[in-house]
Amino acid sequence: MDQDLQDFTDYLSRVAGKSPNTVRSYRADLAGFLHLMHLHGIDDPAQIDLATIRSWLAHEAATHARSTMARKTAALRSFFGWLSRHGRIETDPTLALSSPKQSEHLPRILTHDQARTLMDTVDQDPVEHREDEKVQAALQVRDAAMLELLYATGMRVAELCGLDLDDVNRRSRTVKVLGKGSKERVLPYGLPAERALDRWLGEGRPVLAGVRAKSARKAGQALFLGQLGGRVGQRQVRKVVHQAAGQAGVPDIAPHALRHSAATHMLDGGADLREVQEMLGHSSLRTTQRYTHVSIEQLRARYRQAFPRA
Repeated sequence: MDQDLQDFTDYLSRVAGKSPNTVRSYRADLAGFLHLMHLHGIDDPAQIDLATIRSWLAHEAATHARSTMARKTAALRSFFGWLSRHGRIETDPTLALSSPKQSEHLPRILTHDQARTLMDTVDQDPVEHREDEKVQAALQVRDAAMLELLYATGMRVAELCGLDLDDVNRRSRTVKVLGKGSKERVLPYGLPAERALDRWLGEGRPVLAGVRAKSARKAGQALFLGQLGGRVGQRQVRKVVHQAAGQAGVPDIAPHALRHSAATHMLDGGADLREVQEMLGHSSLRTTQRYTHVSIEQLRARYRQAFPRA
């Protein structure tokens, strides 16, 4: 079954165009499942039936969230469906398997004032005197550009980290991102993000690329660099967002909350739902519609505060 798993993950990345995160998650889920099957003496996927799959999922559900269980279920359905289509098993045991219903919860967002406070905080001028302070100042300029771009475009963290210099069109103030399923989209950004990017490209990036020129991690064409001169990683971006939120005195958020905030604030400003769907790269309009619920909740809160007969 190891070969089946390898062939399937190759299919996910090369044919289905799944993101590296999805491929990694599906492979880990399936590896755990198939390892348990091996311990029970099952080494042929054709021997696995629906009852066995349901039993494993029920065991996993005791220690995992619904969202995780939904992903594990999707991984199993995708894997056995692929085995069936390629003639490696006669029947797909997951055809009658339903995904667990996920609870409807509204995404966490910043208010307009909180978002403004956060951006004003990160956009403050850095102080630099000694050589080591120049590096820290460059990192501060980079952090401001990353946060401004995340909020201005609503892009995902993985999309931000994957940006190259050529992806930014400074003349049209747009940036090209590679989203899920290797789908490209072009996103506009505003003046605050333009100023932050110009400063990063003109003052910050050359410092990090130059100071770390002898490092094994080369800058290459990456738009945003880490302290060692290589492409910035997702973990570092998350750390930057958490730290910036703490310094600004706004609720502690993850980078995805900036994506949620951008979408909601666009809808509050009168943007069309289809336009927001295009900006976020959602394949389904239903996913984007969550943000209309957030806007309605905000409207209700303002109504209760302002209307005397609320």
